[in-house]
Amino acid sequence: MSDQDDIRNDVSRAEAEAAVRTLLKWSGDDPEREGLLDTPKRVVKAYADWFSGYAIDPDEYLSRTFEEVCGYDEMIILRDIEYESHCEHHMAPIIGRVHVGYLPKGRVVGISKLARVVDAYARRFQVQEKMTAQIANCIQRALQPQGVAVVVEGAHECMTTRGVHKRGVSMLTSSMLGTFREDARTRNEFLRFIETGRR
Repeated sequence: MSDQDDIRNDVSRAEAEAAVRTLLKWSGDDPEREGLLDTPKRVVKAYADWFSGYAIDPDEYLSRTFEEVCGYDEMIILRDIEYESHCEHHMAPIIGRVHVGYLPKGRVVGISKLARVVDAYARRFQVQEKMTAQIANCIQRALQPQGVAVVVEGAHECMTTRGVHKRGVSMLTSSMLGTFREDARTRNEFLRFIETGRR
Protein backbone atom coordinates (compact mmCIF):
# COMPACT_ATOMS: atom_id res chain seq x y z
CA MET A 1 0.00 0.00 0.00
CA SER A 2 1.47 3.37 -1.07
CA ASP A 3 1.37 6.61 0.91
CA GLN A 4 -1.12 7.89 -1.70
CA ASP A 5 -3.44 4.98 -0.87
CA ASP A 6 -3.05 5.47 2.88
CA ILE A 7 -3.77 9.21 3.06
CA ARG A 8 -6.32 11.20 1.04
CA ASN A 9 -6.64 14.90 1.83
CA ASP A 10 -4.85 14.53 5.17
CA VAL A 11 -7.18 11.73 6.34
CA SER A 12 -5.47 8.40 6.90
CA ARG A 13 -6.95 5.05 5.95
CA ALA A 14 -7.06 4.15 9.67
CA GLU A 15 -9.10 7.28 10.44
CA ALA A 16 -11.48 6.52 7.57
CA GLU A 17 -11.97 2.94 8.78
CA ALA A 18 -12.63 4.20 12.31
CA ALA A 19 -15.34 6.48 10.94
CA VAL A 20 -17.03 3.51 9.25
CA ARG A 21 -16.93 1.54 12.53
CA THR A 22 -18.58 4.51 14.26
CA LEU A 23 -21.40 4.54 11.69
CA LEU A 24 -21.90 0.79 12.05
CA LYS A 25 -22.18 1.17 15.80
CA TRP A 26 -24.50 4.19 15.46
CA SER A 27 -26.71 2.13 13.11
CA GLY A 28 -27.27 -0.33 15.95
CA ASP A 29 -24.91 -3.15 15.01
CA ASP A 30 -21.68 -4.46 16.51
CA PRO A 31 -18.62 -3.57 14.42
CA GLU A 32 -16.72 -6.36 16.17
CA ARG A 33 -18.98 -9.19 15.08
CA GLU A 34 -17.57 -11.59 12.48
CA GLY A 35 -19.61 -10.38 9.52
CA LEU A 36 -18.60 -6.74 10.03
CA LEU A 37 -14.96 -7.08 11.06
CA ASP A 38 -13.60 -6.36 7.58
CA THR A 39 -16.42 -4.05 6.51
CA PRO A 40 -14.53 -0.81 7.32
CA LYS A 41 -11.63 -1.91 5.09
CA ARG A 42 -14.02 -2.85 2.29
CA VAL A 43 -15.94 0.42 2.53
CA VAL A 44 -12.78 2.54 2.44
CA LYS A 45 -11.51 0.58 -0.56
CA ALA A 46 -14.87 1.10 -2.29
CA TYR A 47 -14.76 4.83 -1.54
CA ALA A 48 -11.30 5.07 -3.11
CA ASP A 49 -12.85 3.66 -6.30
CA TRP A 50 -16.20 5.49 -6.20
CA PHE A 51 -14.57 8.88 -5.62
CA SER A 52 -11.43 8.51 -7.71
CA GLY A 53 -12.60 11.46 -9.82
CA TYR A 54 -11.23 13.91 -7.27
CA ALA A 55 -7.69 12.90 -8.26
CA ILE A 56 -8.35 13.43 -11.99
CA ASP A 57 -8.21 16.62 -14.06
CA PRO A 58 -10.85 16.00 -16.77
CA ASP A 59 -9.35 18.71 -19.00
CA GLU A 60 -6.22 16.58 -19.40
CA TYR A 61 -8.24 13.87 -21.14
CA LEU A 62 -9.11 16.35 -23.90
CA SER A 63 -5.66 17.91 -24.21
CA ARG A 64 -4.78 15.81 -27.27
CA THR A 65 -6.91 16.70 -30.27
CA PHE A 66 -6.81 15.84 -33.97
CA GLU A 67 -7.08 18.29 -36.85
CA GLU A 68 -6.77 15.94 -39.84
CA VAL A 69 -10.49 15.39 -40.35
CA CYS A 70 -10.81 16.52 -44.00
CA GLY A 71 -12.93 19.48 -43.01
CA TYR A 72 -15.53 17.40 -41.16
CA ASP A 73 -17.82 19.84 -39.38
CA GLU A 74 -21.00 17.86 -38.81
CA MET A 75 -22.32 16.69 -35.46
CA ILE A 76 -20.37 14.14 -33.42
CA ILE A 77 -22.41 12.25 -30.84
CA LEU A 78 -21.52 9.67 -28.23
CA ARG A 79 -24.65 8.37 -26.56
CA ASP A 80 -25.50 5.96 -23.77
CA ILE A 81 -22.33 6.52 -21.73
CA GLU A 82 -23.17 4.69 -18.51
CA TYR A 83 -22.12 6.30 -15.25
CA GLU A 84 -22.29 5.69 -11.51
CA SER A 85 -22.18 8.61 -9.13
CA HIS A 86 -23.27 9.52 -5.60
CA CYS A 87 -25.64 12.21 -4.40
CA GLU A 88 -23.83 14.80 -2.32
CA HIS A 89 -26.90 15.28 -0.10
CA HIS A 90 -27.40 11.69 1.08
CA MET A 91 -24.33 9.87 -0.32
CA ALA A 92 -26.72 7.53 -2.15
CA PRO A 93 -25.97 6.18 -5.64
CA ILE A 94 -27.05 7.86 -8.86
CA ILE A 95 -27.04 5.49 -11.83
CA GLY A 96 -27.63 6.62 -15.38
CA ARG A 97 -26.47 7.51 -18.86
CA VAL A 98 -24.95 10.54 -20.52
CA HIS A 99 -25.32 11.63 -24.15
CA VAL A 100 -22.69 14.01 -25.50
CA GLY A 101 -22.60 15.87 -28.79
CA TYR A 102 -20.52 18.63 -30.32
CA LEU A 103 -20.09 20.46 -33.61
CA PRO A 104 -16.35 20.56 -34.28
CA LYS A 105 -14.52 23.63 -35.49
CA GLY A 106 -11.33 22.14 -36.93
CA ARG A 107 -10.53 19.83 -33.99
CA VAL A 108 -11.91 16.54 -32.72
CA VAL A 109 -11.01 14.28 -29.83
CA GLY A 110 -10.88 10.50 -29.38
CA ILE A 111 -14.36 9.35 -28.36
CA SER A 112 -13.08 7.29 -25.42
CA LYS A 113 -11.84 10.56 -23.91
CA LEU A 114 -15.41 11.87 -23.80
CA ALA A 115 -16.42 8.82 -21.77
CA ARG A 116 -13.46 9.40 -19.44
CA VAL A 117 -14.55 13.00 -18.87
CA VAL A 118 -17.98 11.71 -17.82
CA ASP A 119 -16.38 9.24 -15.39
CA ALA A 120 -14.06 11.87 -13.92
CA TYR A 121 -16.99 14.08 -12.94
CA ALA A 122 -19.33 11.22 -12.00
CA ARG A 123 -16.81 9.72 -9.56
CA ARG A 124 -17.31 12.57 -7.11
CA PHE A 125 -20.14 13.59 -4.82
CA GLN A 126 -22.54 15.19 -7.25
CA VAL A 127 -25.69 17.07 -8.02
CA GLN A 128 -26.88 15.99 -11.46
CA GLU A 129 -27.45 19.54 -12.66
CA LYS A 130 -23.89 20.48 -11.75
CA MET A 131 -22.39 17.37 -13.34
CA THR A 132 -24.25 18.11 -16.59
CA ALA A 133 -22.81 21.63 -16.75
CA GLN A 134 -19.31 20.44 -15.78
CA ILE A 135 -19.17 17.94 -18.65
CA ALA A 136 -20.40 20.47 -21.21
CA ASN A 137 -18.08 23.23 -20.01
CA CYS A 138 -15.07 20.90 -20.05
CA ILE A 139 -15.66 19.94 -23.69
CA GLN A 140 -16.25 23.58 -24.61
CA ARG A 141 -13.00 24.70 -22.95
CA ALA A 142 -10.88 22.01 -24.56
CA LEU A 143 -12.23 21.91 -28.12
CA GLN A 144 -13.71 25.39 -28.62
CA PRO A 145 -16.31 23.83 -30.96
CA GLN A 146 -19.28 25.53 -32.58
CA GLY A 147 -21.42 24.05 -29.83
CA VAL A 148 -21.76 21.36 -27.17
CA ALA A 149 -24.81 19.40 -26.08
CA VAL A 150 -25.04 17.17 -23.01
CA VAL A 151 -28.08 15.27 -21.76
CA VAL A 152 -27.89 13.30 -18.53
CA GLU A 153 -30.38 10.69 -17.30
CA GLY A 154 -30.17 9.57 -13.69
CA ALA A 155 -31.99 7.32 -11.25
CA HIS A 156 -31.42 8.69 -7.75
CA GLU A 157 -31.47 6.15 -4.94
CA CYS A 158 -31.84 8.96 -2.40
CA MET A 159 -35.37 9.12 -3.80
CA THR A 160 -36.02 5.42 -4.44
CA THR A 161 -34.66 3.86 -1.23
CA ARG A 162 -35.55 6.58 1.29
CA GLY A 163 -37.85 9.57 1.63
CA VAL A 164 -40.70 9.30 -0.87
CA HIS A 165 -39.65 5.78 -2.02
CA LYS A 166 -40.61 6.35 -5.68
CA ARG A 167 -39.15 3.72 -8.00
CA GLY A 168 -38.91 3.93 -11.77
CA VAL A 169 -38.34 7.68 -11.71
CA SER A 170 -35.47 9.16 -13.70
CA MET A 171 -34.22 12.71 -13.81
CA LEU A 172 -33.26 14.41 -17.08
CA THR A 173 -30.93 17.41 -17.29
CA SER A 174 -29.34 19.13 -20.26
CA SER A 175 -26.71 21.71 -21.05
CA MET A 176 -26.71 23.31 -24.51
CA LEU A 177 -23.87 25.62 -25.46
CA GLY A 178 -23.15 27.62 -28.61
CA THR A 179 -25.06 26.48 -31.70
CA PHE A 180 -27.07 23.95 -29.72
CA ARG A 181 -28.50 26.74 -27.58
CA GLU A 182 -28.91 29.29 -30.37
CA ASP A 183 -30.30 27.09 -33.15
CA ALA A 184 -33.43 25.04 -32.44
CA ARG A 185 -32.87 22.92 -35.55
CA THR A 186 -29.40 21.85 -34.41
CA ARG A 187 -30.68 21.14 -30.91
CA ASN A 188 -33.60 19.08 -32.25
CA GLU A 189 -31.30 17.12 -34.56
CA PHE A 190 -29.15 16.16 -31.58
CA LEU A 191 -32.20 15.13 -29.56
CA ARG A 192 -33.48 13.02 -32.47
CA PHE A 193 -30.11 11.30 -32.82
CA ILE A 194 -29.96 10.27 -29.17
CA GLU A 195 -33.47 8.84 -29.43
CA THR A 196 -32.82 6.90 -32.65
CA GLY A 197 -33.59 3.20 -32.25
CA ARG A 198 -35.41 3.59 -28.94
CA ARG A 199 -38.96 2.47 -28.37
